[in-house]
Amino acid sequence: MGRLINPRHVLITGASGGIGAALAQAYARDGVLLSLCARNLVNLQQVANACERKGARVNINSIDVTDIDALQSWVLDRDAAEPIDLVIANAGKTLNVGPNGEEESWADTKALLSINVDSALATIIPLIAPMRQRRRGQIALVSSLAAYRGMAITPAYCASKAAVKAYGEALRGLVAAEGVAVSVICPGFVDSDMSREFPGRKPFMINADQAAMIILKGLARNRPRIAFPFPLNLGTWLLAMLPASLADFILQHISYGRSR
Repeated sequence: MGRLINPRHVLITGASGGIGAALAQAYARDGVLLSLCARNLVNLQQVANACERKGARVNINSIDVTDIDALQSWVLDRDAAEPIDLVIANAGKTLNVGPNGEEESWADTKALLSINVDSALATIIPLIAPMRQRRRGQIALVSSLAAYRGMAITPAYCASKAAVKAYGEALRGLVAAEGVAVSVICPGFVDSDMSREFPGRKPFMINADQAAMIILKGLARNRPRIAFPFPLNLGTWLLAMLPASLADFILQHISYGRSR
């Protein structure tokens, strides 16, 4: 139930670069409507042009996703224009502690949570009831492998992605019987501006096009969790299973990272 091999209307936030832009182009084809938003209108228009060359119809909007009223109004307008088959809440940002271990400020933490948590949930919640009524639709929330285990180098980011992961897992169980699919996407390092901001090593990094194809295939199979790449996914899963003191020891002695 809820499986969508060929969604005809796909809405993606944070679509001007990285995974969002790659996903837009991966879904672009004849007969598909793409609704894309991002703050960077110049880059967003370039993505739209590339998608249109593949035959897709494209609607773009330069939205600051922290403007929840504007975001939800746009989402509902797009669903009214043509029912949304797949929504991908992808917009996000990162935050690290200072170079000397300075704690993250409340202002920076609040700004991060506003984008990574508030806007992600605000994107999908207006579509839950319509999809349940239609008994069809798919929701994807972009979390991160960082959601598995908090890391000292990026506490707020880990917390934000853990919140998104938990919400998506809970929502899947709530709506599955009504034909609505929910998947949580947990990437590791994907070559993007966000990953480049991370100060540590970036093991097993892949490019955005590779990530998009993994996600596309996972969503087509209605996988509950789409986590990649495998070696890093296994490592983060094992860290979460270990006693906290041992996991702390390991993290203190290796350079470990996250993406998305």
